[in-house]
Amino acid sequence: MNETLKVLEKRRSCRSFKPDMIREDELQAIIKAGTYSATGMGKQSPVIIAVTDKTLRDEISEENRKIGGWGEGFDPFYGAPVILIVLANKDIVTHVYDGALVMGNLMNAAESLGVASIWIHRAKEEFESDFGKAILARLGIEGDYEGIGHCALGYATGPANDPAPRKDDYVYYI
Repeated sequence: MNETLKVLEKRRSCRSFKPDMIREDELQAIIKAGTYSATGMGKQSPVIIAVTDKTLRDEISEENRKIGGWGEGFDPFYGAPVILIVLANKDIVTHVYDGALVMGNLMNAAESLGVASIWIHRAKEEFESDFGKAILARLGIEGDYEGIGHCALGYATGPANDPAPRKDDYVYYI
């Protein structure tokens, strides 16, 4: 089996990250892979916000925690030191699909480099709020963007779980 297919079968979500920052070359390679995702009509509707600043990362985590309804002290990013936030321009009809493909590329690229990842939701709610809109304004991002997801990145504290067996009725042939 080729290396790409091995990565696709091996990748699992990580829920326990070491606090160590990932290497800059790994981060840049993961981000670049996200920018090469397929997009509807090649319109490239998504944007990626790379959050490596711990203070902002913790603020985003707290906002996400509140939206998710968890108790104080819970970190919905499981200690990951890097958060890649994917948003997509609502003016492009395929924006949600485009953003989802970016998320997949980010996670699979991370796996190929030995960096653990997990897709964390609630980016939509975050960026509909004043909190998220302030981040966009700070970055000079104009337009009507929908939060698609957060790709939390870091090094895992332990080995990944084995994959669940694939369901019997996953594929139908005609």
